[in-house]
Amino acid sequence: MRKILKVAMPLVVVAAGVGSVMVLASAKQAPEKTVEEPRPVSLHVDKVRSERVTVSVGTQGEVRAKTNISLVPQVGGRIVKVSDTFAEGGKFGPGETLIQIDDANYLLAVTSAEARVAEAAVRVEQELADASIKAKQWKDWVIDGEPTPLALNKPQVAEAQAKLRAAEADLENAKLNLARTKIQVPFEGRVMERNIGVGQFVAVGATLGRVFATDTVEIRLPLTDAQLGELALPIGFVADEGKAPTVTLSANIGGEKRSWIGEIKRVNASVDSQTRLVYAIAEVEDPYGAAADHGMPLAVGLFVTADIQGVTPHDAMVIPRTALRGDDRVYVISDDNKLRIRTVNILSTSATQVIVTGGLATGEKVVTSPVRSVFDGMAAQPIERTAGKPETASR
Repeated sequence: MRKILKVAMPLVVVAAGVGSVMVLASAKQAPEKTVEEPRPVSLHVDKVRSERVTVSVGTQGEVRAKTNISLVPQVGGRIVKVSDTFAEGGKFGPGETLIQIDDANYLLAVTSAEARVAEAAVRVEQELADASIKAKQWKDWVIDGEPTPLALNKPQVAEAQAKLRAAEADLENAKLNLARTKIQVPFEGRVMERNIGVGQFVAVGATLGRVFATDTVEIRLPLTDAQLGELALPIGFVADEGKAPTVTLSANIGGEKRSWIGEIKRVNASVDSQTRLVYAIAEVEDPYGAAADHGMPLAVGLFVTADIQGVTPHDAMVIPRTALRGDDRVYVISDDNKLRIRTVNILSTSATQVIVTGGLATGEKVVTSPVRSVFDGMAAQPIERTAGKPETASR
């Protein structure tokens, strides 16, 4: 019995202690729970402003000559002279002789044709004289009746006159062929390609080289349907005098950015079947002269970036570029300091601003600060920018 008590007593003490602790724990009052409202996030905002804006769109294209031709002789012969300006990159003036073909045979042809003209002219005078004599004889010797044309030598006169006209035509053709031995073009330009040399024999239709005019260059600029809408340019557009949209062309040359000013003269009347784009044609006058950027011409073959300025203003709302999230969403802080996610209709974007036509109202506060883990309805505290102090946050 004593052994049983010795073993049981510690167990009873432990059980009594555990029971006391449980009784005390159950009697203790549970602490009062408090629910804290989430703290609002402070975010920089800009107010939406309404403006009447003229949008611009960006695109790219290659400069090409408006007039670009191959030099093809209309007469054959051996080349006896090539102008020093007829070299790749060379500059020439209107009417300048670039290539001279041997004209000896053509000079002889002119001389021969002149002789035939003189001979035919003499024949006409002879037949006219005969006709006059026959008319006088008929009048003096014949009393009654009308003379026949043959009796008055009229068919002979007509034949002689026709032969004279044919001889004169041959002379003009001989002179024309002689003039064609000088290869000239009626415009100022540059040489793109040269395929011949002195002493070479060329046939009619051979390609001697390629040249282009420097009075005007043009650039085909691809535009999407959305860009046409932004610029309010219809397919088949032709600019009226003085009302063409302005386009600024730029390119990096020699590590320096250069720019030139041109105009959109027309828009193609068809859609490209391969790219599904429509091409606008920009033109720059005198690209190697007055339109050059500090002496740097808008060279043919140069690939340029184009910024087309629209001519039709739009009533729209403007927000900073940093306010745009993704393609078409913005964050707006409402009057009750709740962040709202909006989808907007974008007309145009640039590096600094976005032009919106729907989804926002003038005066609303759009968030320009970077923010993560947003949800619609979250608490937010707007912080408006101080005038003159630019927003440094970026999207």
